[in-house]
Amino acid sequence: MVNEGAGTPRNRRGSHKVVSSSDQDGTGAERTTGEVPFPSNGTVEVEHIISAKLQLKKKAEHLKADLMRQFDTQVNEFMDSLIEESASLGSSHVSTVFQSLSDKEKSKLRHTQPSQAQSKQFVIRRSLLDDLFEVNHIRTIYHMFIALLILFIFSTLVVDFIDEGRLVLEFDLLVYAFGQFPLVVVTWICMFLSSLVVPFVLLSVWAGVYPTSNYRALWTVLAGSLLLLYQGLFLGFMPTYVVLKNGLPPASCFILILEQVRLMMKTHSFIRENVPRVRSLERNKTNSVAVPQFTQYIYFLFAPTLIYRDNYPRNPCIRWGYVATKFSQVLGSLFYAYYILVRLCIPQFRSISMQLFDLRAMVLCVFNSILPGVLVLFLAFFAFLHCWLNAFAEMLRFGDRMFYKDWWNSTSFANYYRTWNVVVHDWLYYYVYRDFLWMTQKRFRAAAMFVVFTVSAVVHEYVLAICFGFFYPVLFCLFMCFGMVFNFVLHDRRKGPIWNVIMWTMLFLGQGVLICLYSQEWYAQRYCSIEEPSFIDLLKPRSWTCYPQTNTAVDTH
Repeated sequence: MVNEGAGTPRNRRGSHKVVSSSDQDGTGAERTTGEVPFPSNGTVEVEHIISAKLQLKKKAEHLKADLMRQFDTQVNEFMDSLIEESASLGSSHVSTVFQSLSDKEKSKLRHTQPSQAQSKQFVIRRSLLDDLFEVNHIRTIYHMFIALLILFIFSTLVVDFIDEGRLVLEFDLLVYAFGQFPLVVVTWICMFLSSLVVPFVLLSVWAGVYPTSNYRALWTVLAGSLLLLYQGLFLGFMPTYVVLKNGLPPASCFILILEQVRLMMKTHSFIRENVPRVRSLERNKTNSVAVPQFTQYIYFLFAPTLIYRDNYPRNPCIRWGYVATKFSQVLGSLFYAYYILVRLCIPQFRSISMQLFDLRAMVLCVFNSILPGVLVLFLAFFAFLHCWLNAFAEMLRFGDRMFYKDWWNSTSFANYYRTWNVVVHDWLYYYVYRDFLWMTQKRFRAAAMFVVFTVSAVVHEYVLAICFGFFYPVLFCLFMCFGMVFNFVLHDRRKGPIWNVIMWTMLFLGQGVLICLYSQEWYAQRYCSIEEPSFIDLLKPRSWTCYPQTNTAVDTH
């Protein structure tokens, strides 16, 4: 017999596919009885083992990825079927009543209101970030942002110590931004109490008169007119007048105007969901209670949703430690935004406002604004959509915490618009998009989408114009021009990592444009103020005509 240790490397490779660890000594050489293999053959065996292990590891990784994809698909299918089943159970009574109607009544009912079976279903589920933060890798990213905040604080303290010779622990910018806060609180109380009483009373009176009255159309027009008058004058005009008359600073303005928009959307949802129910109960001659209880309406006004339901899925208890954590994170995000403005924005735009704003300055300004713009975007998402809404959801035991989806994985702007802010998206989808399709009998889907974009763009620009104190429709143009184009070009059929990169690139660039142009206009409004501006002066951006040589007197401010 020929000894294997004396054979050639080719023969050894032919006779040994894999050598197990039990056949090797501590040096990796094969153990034989009586003879020792040549060192060169031992090296070949080690390389062969390493290659086999690497191939086995690669196969295991591919198998793991396939299993995770299959598991994720099965979980998604299971959750979708569960939601559909709960929807069918919730609408079983409606289906029974619908089947008892004649064909003529069914046809009339279909054209009277959209299908209730397609309405939003609320289920108990956690927010996505709460699940992700349980993963060490994702939690490390959160820790990185905390470390960045610590560096911002440290750099600000060091610079102030060098400039002033002492530690400056003053927050003049925050004090200014939240100025006249007692007036904000009083105005908000008036807004909330009116929203609590007027829509509920109007609906109750109309629901009590409508089934028995011979003048149903007249009562409906009267109640609808009173509701529109209330929303237009008290919810619409009054907060805006308070803001403009008293010159409220930006943060105080944002509190009032955003609450104004929220309460208007809430009251619309309350009326929109209950009016069809009153009419359907009257049509079916049932004695069920059509108007919800007052406590249900109060709960809805505080609940973190814009879609009214009589009841929502509730969690069994309140975790007050979780509530305290979320509110502390909101406070931390507020200070984070403060240090971003102090360190990255104010020094840059204060110096740029003293220079001639040409094309070169414009390009540099946009790209220098990308970093603070993206950080502000992340902070706004984390502070409001995650922390603030989850804190109120926990206090109210509100079970459905899907306030956003994984918008960061979007490969299309269409998916980004749907997943960035689910709370507002649901309201726009059910009360603007679907109602428009219902009124046009589903013939103009493109027009319905255009109306949604227009409503969203107008409201966003209205909020910024009132809070900043000037009209500069940058966000409106980005919404209506680039937003509409990207919605159709970067649609849901765009898949793959490259489209996610494109989406993030466009998002970063858009944030840079917004921060740059609005900051430029903010300083131009103060450095080149007009005592008695005409209507054209109010519409024309001041930064287009504000040059250093025209206002040298304010350069020292």
